[in-house]
Amino acid sequence: MAIDPSNKDLYEAGLAVRKKVLGEEYVNPNIEKGENDHLTGKIQTMVTEYCWGGAWTEDTLDHKTRSMLNLGILTALGKMQELKAHTRGALRNGCTVEEITEVLAHATVYCGIPAGVDAFRSAREALDQAEKEGLL
Repeated sequence: MAIDPSNKDLYEAGLAVRKKVLGEEYVNPNIEKGENDHLTGKIQTMVTEYCWGGAWTEDTLDHKTRSMLNLGILTALGKMQELKAHTRGALRNGCTVEEITEVLAHATVYCGIPAGVDAFRSAREALDQAEKEGLL
């Protein structure tokens, strides 16, 4: 029961970038869930078309810069599950552990210590997993 995107070209471009940044092993199960569930299908289509297709395919900012912005934004929002995914994406986009550390430290100054502590903890978990999988 997948939801048809309003712009199939934007959706396909977004899906390609999403898989490149987050990895097919992360993206494919989410897309597959949406194929059988209207609720999940709706959000997966929206995320892929609007977020990945609408924002990530724009070439004014490179993917590494977008990854660093996402880490700061997700810290501010307290969205740690997404921060874990985007920490891995940042690595795939060429960010070093040192750059990720500095983005999180900078965000901590503006977002507060509790947000920063959560962000560092979540990033550590993502980096540990990435190391196990040979991404580091």
